[in-house]
Amino acid sequence: MATMELKVEGMTCEHCVRAATAALQAVPGVEKVEVRLPDFARVEGSADLSALQAALREEGYTAEQR
Repeated sequence: MATMELKVEGMTCEHCVRAATAALQAVPGVEKVEVRLPDFARVEGSADLSALQAALREEGYTAEQR
C-alpha cells in the first residue's frame, strides 16, 4: 500500500474538508484518507495521482503531489 501526500488548493472550511474526503474515498483503490486545512491530504492505497486529482477537481479543488 502506497502513501501519497497532496497539496490541495481551494479548501477554506470544514465543509471543504468533508467534501474533499468523500471525493477521495470514492476513488477506486483508496483505502484511507486524511484531509486537513488549509491544504493537506494524505491518501493510502493503490489509486494513481491523476484519479485523485480528477476527483478533487469535480469538487472544485486542485491538487498536486507534495
